Amino acid sequence: MAERMQKFVSIGQSMPEKRAAEARAGDFHEIYADFIAQKATEQASRCAQCGVPFCQTHCPLQNNIPDWLKLTAEGRLREAYEISAATNPMPEVCGRICPQDRLCEGACVIEQSAHGAVTIGAVEKYLTDTAWREGWVAPIKARAERSESVGVIGAGPAGLAGAERLRQRGYEVTVYDRHDRIGGLLVYGIPNFKLEKEVVERRARRLIDGGVKFELNCNVGETISFAELRAKHDAVLIATGVYKPKPLNAPNDRSVVKALDYLITANRVGLGDEVAEFTSGALNAKDRRVVVIGGGDTAMDCVRTARRQGAKSVTCLYRRDKPNMPGSQREVGHAEEEGVDFDWLSAPKSVRAGKSPAVKAVRMQLGPPDESGRQTPQEQPDSAYEVPGDLIIAALGFDAEDLSDWGVDLMRWGAVKADPLSFATSEPGVYAAGDIVRGASLVVWAIREGRDAADAMHAYIQSQAKVAAQ
Repeated sequence: MAERMQKFVSIGQSMPEKRAAEARAGDFHEIYADFIAQKATEQASRCAQCGVPFCQTHCPLQNNIPDWLKLTAEGRLREAYEISAATNPMPEVCGRICPQDRLCEGACVIEQSAHGAVTIGAVEKYLTDTAWREGWVAPIKARAERSESVGVIGAGPAGLAGAERLRQRGYEVTVYDRHDRIGGLLVYGIPNFKLEKEVVERRARRLIDGGVKFELNCNVGETISFAELRAKHDAVLIATGVYKPKPLNAPNDRSVVKALDYLITANRVGLGDEVAEFTSGALNAKDRRVVVIGGGDTAMDCVRTARRQGAKSVTCLYRRDKPNMPGSQREVGHAEEEGVDFDWLSAPKSVRAGKSPAVKAVRMQLGPPDESGRQTPQEQPDSAYEVPGDLIIAALGFDAEDLSDWGVDLMRWGAVKADPLSFATSEPGVYAAGDIVRGASLVVWAIREGRDAADAMHAYIQSQAKVAAQ
């Protein structure tokens, strides 16, 4: 092993080639090139093969990262892919959009020793893209067909992960989703420059080919009631995500665009749809002064999308400083390279519409830490100023939509209350996973919870079958 691994001292960290900022800001293609085989092998060989792999323990999916890095370094790519896919139903998605700097790579031992983390995400992406190209991605095969059926509400990452797991166990699985395409926010919320839609579409095709059924344009609660859906299936997984935007709560905020409305429109246009709000210019940043309020990953998606649409200027207002941003520092770096201006320690107080639209803001200063450990922003007296903006977008996070008539207990803020281990709700046979339980979070957590909830649902259906047989 010593010959092939632990080369972090002699080989420096290297990411796949990143396209020049000026070039990539003019289109919606992914910004990183693919690793070539030699580079992937070389970077994988930097792994220290730790006795206690912190990269694995800091991965929500508990991926066997050291194992598949070692196999990659040895050129055993198919085996490496199979180990990667054993715990993750969408490794090429996670390789592209996970904030590795906050998860596996951030916990990497050689990162802590100042040698630069193993580029885990890039190798993961390389492995799975190679597997698709070489035909190694096996179709879904049920272990044995079962008569029971399961309904999954939501075709996002939690729903798709749960559907795949349940179909592998032989259940009849039907996924219901409000959108006209499979993927949820993987398709409509995340821009192409982070996740090109073909990546999601081929996963969707694999599920369809494996026997998973999809009912699209189906908004549960409107198209079909939850009670009707519950009556059709032996168990149900709620994986709707959270779509209700948190309000700006500033005077005249009716002129402010919601981040998700803006991103869904941009993604629909990228998919070839005719969208009236884009054609009219209402949700098109071209030649406009764009102001985005917020500091999370959604805000970064908005500012980088506006830059690609040809905005005259793009400014991000955030009430804390850069080290205290909730979004990925890597994404912030990409945005800065692409010409986005960041106005740190700035909070909106009101919005002015009309001929000279602007955000009226105040300067902030950081006080003592709050319960999250981040310093609390406090308004500086007599610090009011204005930021001109023709298109003002609020990206302040999301809350749960009203599910009060679904018959399951809800938390105070509207999310579904579910057991943290079994994902069972108060209604027997109904489970919930992903953002609708934990709040707006990472795709990798949604995949983890969808996978684990499916296992709990299987145990429940098995137990019900035993009771019925007695």
